[in-house]
Amino acid sequence: MLIRIYDISGKIATKAQRHKVNTKYQNFGIVILFILSSFFLSCKNEKPSKKQINPAEYKESLMKVNKKLVKTEDEQIEDYINRYGWTMKQTGTGLRYMIYKQGNGPKAETGKVAVIHFTVSLLNGDTCYTSELDGYKEFLIGKGGVESGLEEGILLLKKGDRAKFIIPSHLAFGLTGDMNKIPAKATLVYDIKLLKLN
Repeated sequence: MLIRIYDISGKIATKAQRHKVNTKYQNFGIVILFILSSFFLSCKNEKPSKKQINPAEYKESLMKVNKKLVKTEDEQIEDYINRYGWTMKQTGTGLRYMIYKQGNGPKAETGKVAVIHFTVSLLNGDTCYTSELDGYKEFLIGKGGVESGLEEGILLLKKGDRAKFIIPSHLAFGLTGDMNKIPAKATLVYDIKLLKLN
C-alpha cells in the first residue's frame, strides 16, 4: 500500500521531506510505546494497599459478644434443668452433672480406658447419637479424642455409675459442630452409664 505525503502547499512531498516526517512519527511512536509500557508495567507491580488490622481494636467488642453468647447458652441450660426438675452440680468450666444411680466399682482416672453406654441429645430433645445404634463409646481418659466436657465428667464417676451431663458448646464441639449430627454451638445432654474401666 502506497501512502502519499503532501507538503503544506499541497504538493507531493520530496523524498527528504517524507524521510523527515517518517522519522518524526517513528520517534513519536517509540515515545508513546514507552509511556504505555511503563504505565502497564507499573500497574502490574503496584500492590493494593492492605489495611493493617489491629486485634486490640476488636478485642473488647469480641469479648462482649462472647460473654453474651455464653450467658445466653447458660440461661438455656438453666431453663432445661428447671423444665425437668433436675438437681445438678456445676464445675468451674460450666459442665453440669447429676449422678442418679451410684455404682460400686473403682473411680475413673486418667490413663484408664472408659467404656460407656450413652445417649447424646440436644436441648430441644433431638437425639444425635446412642450406643444402641452406634455401639459403646470407648476412649483413653486424659488423651482427648472425645469432647473435653465428657472427659471431665467421666473423671467424676465410678464404674457402674449412671449420670447425666449437660455439656456447654465450648466443652463439646464448639463453633463448628461435629460436621454430622451435632450442629454448630450446640449444648449436649449426655445420659451415660460407665460400664468398664480398663
